[in-house]
Amino acid sequence: MRHSDLLRVFQVTMMTHNQVGPHHNIWTERLSALSVRSSRSPGLLRHDEAGYTLVALLALMTILALFAVAAAPSLQQQARREKEKEAIFRGEEVAEAIRLFYSYQGTRSITGEPALPASIDQLLEGVSVGTRKVQILRGSAARDPLSDSDWHLVRPHSSELADFQRCVMLFAANVRPPTRDPQLKLVELLMAPAVLPSADTDCSASTGSGDVFQGPFIGVTSQNSTSSVIHYYGIGHHDGWIFTPLFR
Repeated sequence: MRHSDLLRVFQVTMMTHNQVGPHHNIWTERLSALSVRSSRSPGLLRHDEAGYTLVALLALMTILALFAVAAAPSLQQQARREKEKEAIFRGEEVAEAIRLFYSYQGTRSITGEPALPASIDQLLEGVSVGTRKVQILRGSAARDPLSDSDWHLVRPHSSELADFQRCVMLFAANVRPPTRDPQLKLVELLMAPAVLPSADTDCSASTGSGDVFQGPFIGVTSQNSTSSVIHYYGIGHHDGWIFTPLFR
């Protein structure tokens, strides 16, 4: 082969080798992407992931905080309601203890105000049946959970008892609820004189009675004067709830 022919073959071969074809482009792009990915350090990748995790955690904590703020008033009201239910339960126990104490005194031919207990301690001591003492009031019921103190004692024919009667009658469509205990029914009007309900009676306002005394009492009430969640016989303040064996 002549020298000029060899030169021509060499030129064609070089042109073919340098020609950019589709496979060459693909290989080049893969190498470029690989080189870009490999150029980022592992520490930088971990730093980015930690940043995303922190943002997600902060977002979750914010959502939980918003839920807690929205639920707080409802939880507080529910807690108050449960405490008021406990106060009503204990107060009803005291009312029943007064009834039992009065019935026991009746067996000794003592009636009227002298047959009423003079202190909570007398109810806690119980009554004598034969040679043994019978408990009529448990210790925890002797305290008011709303004020975390002793119950306020309500005297017979007192103004607060009259206010309680009016609210109960308004709640019962102007009907005075009867006292079912046969012995107390005989002296009901002496201990709680009849009253007339009034349309302007405010059963949601505090009575503000804070008298402390020792003597015959026909009921107890809370020393807490705040408004209530539960309305007991339509009464919306704690110190207006009188727990008594009358009117039941």
